[in-house]
This record gives sequence, structure tokens and C-alpha cells, in this order.
Amino acid sequence: MLTLEEISVRFGEKQVLDKCSLRIGKGERVALTGPSGCGKTTLARVALSLQNPDTGTVSCGFSRVAAVFQEPRLLPWLTAAENVNLVLSDSNDTMEEARAWLENLELGDSAGLYPSELSGGMQQRVSIARALAVRPELLVMDEPFKAMDEALRDRVLRVTADALGDAALLLITHNEREAYALGCRVLRYRDGCFV
Repeated sequence: MLTLEEISVRFGEKQVLDKCSLRIGKGERVALTGPSGCGKTTLARVALSLQNPDTGTVSCGFSRVAAVFQEPRLLPWLTAAENVNLVLSDSNDTMEEARAWLENLELGDSAGLYPSELSGGMQQRVSIARALAVRPELLVMDEPFKAMDEALRDRVLRVTADALGDAALLLITHNEREAYALGCRVLRYRDGCFV
């Protein structure tokens, strides 16, 4: 279980989060929605221990956690397949599995390309493939589908939903349709917290 208790974060004079609490258990899917700058990404960063809250506590009982950020964060010196294979065993034995993940996300023909040779949407799909290949117990996704057209987004959402299985999900999105497609309980920002 992921537990965030009474999380508060301030940036200078701006109180972004004010005593937010959130629990996500095994297999539970939660989406955070709200206006830009309200603290959705900040709460995700706190959940991933990438940022310390000013007050409050975080406890994560999941052993395998993966994340997809707003930017793809691919290693530029590795091909698409090598970026995915990195989270497997990073050996020739798992390269076929890495390529299969890319194929699932309609990137089979791009497996040998470097990030600089891929569009932004293609890079983001490589990031999604890499996160799913971890077979995480908890997946945190921050606006992962925004660089995709509607038809492609729908197909990637189906692949993601199927691949999640009983993994927990924390999704940051402005698009509630994405949240519902992934079976999420939607929490909306109000008065410094998500309800």
C-alpha cells in the first residue's frame, strides 16, 4: 500500500498542497485531476520519494515501482529497444521481450532508432513500454498520453489497462476520459487537496 498522510508543500509564498492524505492499495487505480500548478505532479513526486514534503509522511509497501513522467527521460545513447531492455536484464536474452513491449505500443519498426530519431509521442510510448516492462506493483504516470492523437491514445490506453493487471496506479491527468478508461477513481483538486 502507498500511504501519504497530511502532506503539505509550499513553494515560496504559494501553498501548493495543504494536509493531503491518500491511500492506494494493491490493484487500486486513482487519478488526480485539477488545474495546472495545483500540485498534482508535486504529490506524485512526493509519492515517488523524489521530493520531500514540508510536513507529513509517506510510506510505500510496494517493492516494484515504475514511473512515466511528462518528459520521456530516455537515455539518448540507447535505442528504443535498449531503453526498454534496460529495466529487464539488459542482456541479449531479454531483448526479444523488450521488442515485444514496443510492438504492443505500435513501435516495432522503431526498435532500433535512437530517441533523437523519434517524435515526442513515440518517445513517450517507449517510456510507457519501459515502465510496463518492469511489471510494477505500483505505476505512477504523469500526463503520459498528452503527446498522442485521440485514436492512438485510445489504443495505448487499452494496452496499458491490459498490462497493468492487478498493479496499483496513480495517474496525473487533465483528461478524465483517460482516467475512466484505466478504471480509476477520480480525485479532483479543491482547497489545497484532492477529494
